[in-house]
Amino acid sequence: MTTETLHNGLKLLQTEEFHKLGQDSVLLADFAKPRRFSRVLDLGCGTGALALSLYRPDLKISALDIQEGAVELLRQSAALNGIEIDAQAGDLRAIRTVYRHGSFDYAVCNPPYFSTGCGKTSPEGARAAARSDGEATIEEVAAALSFVLHDGAKCALVFRPERLWALLNALQRLRLTPKRLRFVHQDAGKRPSAVLVECRKGSAEGLVVEPPFLCCREDGSFTEEYKRIYNL
Repeated sequence: MTTETLHNGLKLLQTEEFHKLGQDSVLLADFAKPRRFSRVLDLGCGTGALALSLYRPDLKISALDIQEGAVELLRQSAALNGIEIDAQAGDLRAIRTVYRHGSFDYAVCNPPYFSTGCGKTSPEGARAAARSDGEATIEEVAAALSFVLHDGAKCALVFRPERLWALLNALQRLRLTPKRLRFVHQDAGKRPSAVLVECRKGSAEGLVVEPPFLCCREDGSFTEEYKRIYNL
């Protein structure tokens, strides 16, 4: 077991069995903007990188994942940090049995990037489940988000640009209207490696495409925004 110190000073416990903290979760945590005193859900939380990164004393944070071992690690991390996070093991496809309809003000999700059998090859087991949608499709993720969010509530997700249309289509069909979108580039000369999307449930159209997030400058050094997020 290893311990990762997050940007807010909290400790994240990790093991080789489960997907470890990656850049996408770090950037999503910075992109998400839950209001004060919001009820926040980390859907498909894994070991809790997003839940812990978003933690503020004014927020009431819940987390759900199908992997009991990952949820237990999150509970241990919360205890280590002396904070309260309601972490539960459960299938998002049966979210009606876990949470009440419209019970959250904000949700974050780092959903499966690839359709089963497509995309990059990933390890067997728990880490593979986090990379592909064998456990839940993007449509099922959108349905779960729509169920737990009340009208006017928001959610933020990170996804792969090559599947952006599939994501936006699924979200829109479940009344989750994209309102903010930002592409992530390793540098200005490279294609985007990720896309960040924030939606509002039941909102009218009106999408703002924000300036791209650049990790590095042309000389290979980190940008000021990247250094701010990583406390470099």
